[in-house]
Amino acid sequence: MTSPTAAAESIPVAINDPINAKILAVSEDKLQGFQPDPIGEIARLSGVDVPAVIDRIRAMLSAGTIRRVRQTLMATNLARGALIAWVVPEEKLSAAFDWMFQHDPFSGHVVIRSTDQAIVAAKYRLWTTLKVPQGFSMQKHCEFLCEKTGATKFLLLPAKKLFALGVGHVRRKGLEPGSKIEGLADTIDTGIVELSDLDWKVLIELKREFTPDEITRDLWKPRAKAGGLALDEFYRIARSLNDRKVIGRFSTFLEHVKQLKTGEHVTKYNALFHWAVPQGREIEAGREVGRFHVMTHAYWREAGPDFGNVNIMGVAHGTDKQVVLEHKRAIDEHLESIGIPVSYTNVFWGGRSEIKPSEISPVAYMDFCRSQGIDPVAMRE
Repeated sequence: MTSPTAAAESIPVAINDPINAKILAVSEDKLQGFQPDPIGEIARLSGVDVPAVIDRIRAMLSAGTIRRVRQTLMATNLARGALIAWVVPEEKLSAAFDWMFQHDPFSGHVVIRSTDQAIVAAKYRLWTTLKVPQGFSMQKHCEFLCEKTGATKFLLLPAKKLFALGVGHVRRKGLEPGSKIEGLADTIDTGIVELSDLDWKVLIELKREFTPDEITRDLWKPRAKAGGLALDEFYRIARSLNDRKVIGRFSTFLEHVKQLKTGEHVTKYNALFHWAVPQGREIEAGREVGRFHVMTHAYWREAGPDFGNVNIMGVAHGTDKQVVLEHKRAIDEHLESIGIPVSYTNVFWGGRSEIKPSEISPVAYMDFCRSQGIDPVAMRE
């Protein structure tokens, strides 16, 4: 096993390298829940030996092919969250994007979107995800962001249910339109789970991103030490958090849209699909949409009249716009074939985008408020 610097200089970092592709096909989205030995599990499932897995992940992370390595959380169960659609004057759009990405730890995905249809909803150009820790107000936080960015209107679109929550860009390459799982997608609830101070201490160490030199077989021992816990106690609490459905997957996240140093694009087109289905059939429709392998996310969100009363949304990625539209057409035809009427549908295409994990710690939120000259008490619900 080489040093991170040597690995970055001498080991292939392209996603289409055969060994890297084997690793990424596992490490992107197959390690669900808390993994005591994630590197060993990647090696087992990919058929690549442990030293090579470590070297390849280190090298790809150093080169920017992998943008982050971390244990994800089911943040919808830890903090109130929503997709936010913003109306921002065109001349302020770029600066608003920058402020939310660079200065708001609670805004995660920040995307400028456009639609090919001339509709009222086309004025919503800026889209973000937002997580506000328990006890604080999303409405008040968005009003604060309006003051900072010049946004003139926003819509809070919290998820009522989730139906697909994955990544898998490497595995999704070459998918045939219409490819789907045999059964219905699972329904994932969004209820908030209360945590103790000790739970939060472990959670904060679990979710912190790994640097290249931290990628070793024994990932969690230094994190337990940093939290002031014995490793067995750290594992016990982590497994308890997993049992309470607040742990997502251990994942290596690829750069989505930006060109890599290797010249590759993991994906070029980021499409947010919209469907309006009859009231009372949202879960049925969501579970059908979530069956399709192309969907990285699918959820029930109520968007209201500006968006044709859309209630099912989903995200898909691809390197060819027409192929992405063929995937959308296959889903549309499937919904029609099983008798789920769609009164309105649309695609919002992603342009400029940045992605970072949303902060969810109540302590971090209070510190942020003070740094902005805000009394944290004033931001409570």
